[in-house]
Amino acid sequence: MITWLYVLVAGGVAFLTKLVGYLVPATLLKRRRMTRVAGTLTIGLLASLTMINTLANGQQLAFDSRIGSLAVALLALLLRAPFLVVVLLGAAVAALLRLAGLP
Repeated sequence: MITWLYVLVAGGVAFLTKLVGYLVPATLLKRRRMTRVAGTLTIGLLASLTMINTLANGQQLAFDSRIGSLAVALLALLLRAPFLVVVLLGAAVAALLRLAGLP
């Protein structure tokens, strides 16, 4: 029963957070500085999420086929490959490295 209470409280907090976002004045959101901060924050969060998903396995560091996949995807991005090609190359390299015996 206590789990449902936590679920309801989390849902209420999420709803209130979204509601507060609607109450922010539009003039504040249209400022140039706010746009830069939002863009930079998004890039930073996505980069950190990518690194955590690549290098972490539970509570430990993992050096496996995901690192090779990320390296190939980075190289493809530097060579200005289309996004779909980057994703497919990364997936193919991960599959080949796992086929070769890396976890």
